[in-house]
Order: sequence, then C-alpha cells, then structure tokens
Amino acid sequence: MKERILTGWTLTRVLYLAMGTYIVFQSVLEQQWIGILLGGYFASMGLFAFGCAAGNCGVGRYSQGHKNHDSANFEEVVFEEVKGK
Repeated sequence: MKERILTGWTLTRVLYLAMGTYIVFQSVLEQQWIGILLGGYFASMGLFAFGCAAGNCGVGRYSQGHKNHDSANFEEVVFEEVKGK
C-alpha cells in the first residue's frame, strides 16, 4: 500500500487528488454533506491510484494481450447448407 501511494504519480493523479480535496473542503464550508462523499471518492482515486486516475479508463490502440491482426493466423470458415424435409 505504501509503495502504491508513493510511486507512479502522474499529472492525472495529482489533479484527481487536488480536485477531490477541494470538493471536500468546499462541501464542509457549505455544509453540503453529500459532497464530502463525492470529493472523498475523487481524492482517494488520486491518492491510491485506482479507477481513471490510474489510467484504466482509456484503452490504447494496441494493448498488451491483444494480437496484432497482421501476425494472427486466420482460418477460413466453411459453411454447410442444411435443408429441411
């Protein structure tokens, strides 16, 4: 957990943490208690690197685990027509 908090900081994580903290403080000042939950969620995403703050929302053009279509071995599918009585 300590390693996850201290390493891998990106601009996105910093923005999530900063905006979440801002939302929490403004919610407390305005006594909008549901805003504390919203701000806490965004701040925790930035602090603990989960969700979109960790870069998991977007999918790259070529992600790991997917084969390149040029190197894939494709087999031709042959269909057979089945006629009823």
